[in-house]
Amino acid sequence: MFTTNVKLINFKNNKKKIIITKIFKDIKKKFDDKRDLFLQSLSINYENSFRKDDLKKYKRFKLFRLIGMGGSSLGAKAIYSFLKNKIKKKFEFFDNIYSHKYKDVKKKRLNIIISKSGNTLETITNFNSLIDIKTSIFITENKDNYLRGVAKEMKREIFEHKNFIGGRYSVLSETGMLPASLMGLDYKKFKTLNYLIKNRNFQNQLISSVSSILDFHKKKKTNSIILNYDQNSEDLFFWYQQLVAESLGKKSKGILPVISTMPKDNHSLMQLYLDGPKNNFFTFFIVEEKISNKINKRYLNNSFSYLSNKNTYEILKAQFEATQNIFKKRKIPFRTFVVKKRDEKTLGEIFCFFILETIMLGKALKINPFNQPEVEFIKKETYKILKN
Repeated sequence: MFTTNVKLINFKNNKKKIIITKIFKDIKKKFDDKRDLFLQSLSINYENSFRKDDLKKYKRFKLFRLIGMGGSSLGAKAIYSFLKNKIKKKFEFFDNIYSHKYKDVKKKRLNIIISKSGNTLETITNFNSLIDIKTSIFITENKDNYLRGVAKEMKREIFEHKNFIGGRYSVLSETGMLPASLMGLDYKKFKTLNYLIKNRNFQNQLISSVSSILDFHKKKKTNSIILNYDQNSEDLFFWYQQLVAESLGKKSKGILPVISTMPKDNHSLMQLYLDGPKNNFFTFFIVEEKISNKINKRYLNNSFSYLSNKNTYEILKAQFEATQNIFKKRKIPFRTFVVKKRDEKTLGEIFCFFILETIMLGKALKINPFNQPEVEFIKKETYKILKN
């Protein structure tokens, strides 16, 4: 348990954690000293470039369309999916190029256009082929770029994307919190690092996780398989996938995050996980549900009478526990997250855990977790092809 909302049963690990503990203490000192502007963006003290009053005029919209790539959309999408039951507004996410003809629905909506650089090709493509700019707002850096120029020309509102926050780390800043506010959520409740960084349980679990993953990496176990038993958390792990892959995949090092939808993947990938190459470590993830569909026992015969009086969550949890039991017998390394409550605070805690885990792994592997130099080559090559 690292908080009352999230129970974490960690990897079994008897390794010394001196180096990892030192890395954590260095991060904590920077946070306490308020020297690191990025770390401050995870805290309640961070000043957004928007205020609640700025957004009041947009609350009349019931339909929102968010256009952005990678970290400009994945965090907000994770929030929307994970907390869907609390959200009354409808959000659509355009986070890829849609080459087929898109039929627009003539409804009043607000478009949220997000790009840190303001020059993201896919965002500009979607922006110019899918939307009516009249009802649009923009989140981009405070410098000359394409989106800022268009927004100024059309007299549309611009919110600043701080230049010290990388896209994949921006979920708790304007990129994630402005959409969350428009969803009707309390963005301040996501800001959990102030108390987490002082929480001994959180510290110990974080240090233990990083130490274990570092040991797996040394042993060439570099596939991080997420066994996700909560359908509303799939987008959370797409966010995690970018965070880990783009931050750590450098200098022939890295972790490959793979998302498995469970228990569906018992019928496709589980054979490989159990009896294939031993280069994986696993994360089980489930959210406790109090309300679930009851099984209709009218058509159950004797063979399936054990399902009487069960609900769908009980069946899901049985498969969750059964799979862990088999993993234990096979000595396959795994950790387990059990989420007790589905709200802003819980999701903020999960975001902070994975962000700090990734940064600490980067420092331990002696790579920069904040850049992505190789991706620039594809951008330049695409530009050359399109220009010819």
